[in-house]
Amino acid sequence: MPSSCKEIRAELIECMLKSDCVLKQRNTVKECFKEEHKSDVPAECQSIRRSFAECKRGMIDPRMRFRGNKTQ
Repeated sequence: MPSSCKEIRAELIECMLKSDCVLKQRNTVKECFKEEHKSDVPAECQSIRRSFAECKRGMIDPRMRFRGNKTQ
């Protein structure tokens, strides 16, 4: 994984580990990403997740491969 996505991934993991879905309800991070737990995940984590998805998508998009990923 390119270094531009590693930072976003680490930030996403850190955010999810601090969320109520993981701390109070004792779900795994993977379970918290499912639709039924979406309301338990803070909006900040959801926006970081979208950024991470865009970063990963940018690795595949040929136009983005030449320009580089937007990191923030």
